[in-house]
Amino acid sequence: MREIKIEKVVLSVGGVGEELEKGFKLLKILTGKKVAKMKSKKRIPTFGVRPGLEVGAVVTIRKDKEETLKRMLKAIDNKLRKKQMNENGFSFGIKEYIEIPGTEYQRDIGIAGLDVTVAFIRAGRRVKLKKIKYAKIPKRQNIPKQEIIKFMEEKFKTEFV
Repeated sequence: MREIKIEKVVLSVGGVGEELEKGFKLLKILTGKKVAKMKSKKRIPTFGVRPGLEVGAVVTIRKDKEETLKRMLKAIDNKLRKKQMNENGFSFGIKEYIEIPGTEYQRDIGIAGLDVTVAFIRAGRRVKLKKIKYAKIPKRQNIPKQEIIKFMEEKFKTEFV
């Protein structure tokens, strides 16, 4: 019951207008899955953001998540920093998508980057998420940074700086 599993890998791109369309195409090419656009809820005048404006594109991968994660880690040379770790997951950025193995340069997209977020789960988490017979789960169900680091070193041979 204490075993850690990867729940999902989320790829995301931020931007407005033409930048967002390029990011949308990029995620579609990388994953081949349906891409969702995210709308803003707040007004941020300095960035020209208003409520309802599309500001990001997201793809959640749940099936072939380990292969996708391996590809994304190769783009950053299998190195992560400890400060990128968080409770129940971690995130990292890829500066240029052409660093991902098996991906070729697309002239219409140009040079763009993306963010990768990995969420971990333990057996029994569904109790907290379901609507019927919902129950709280104890703090020990959370996955601390040290366990995630150990899991990544063993399974993906990731180096931590």
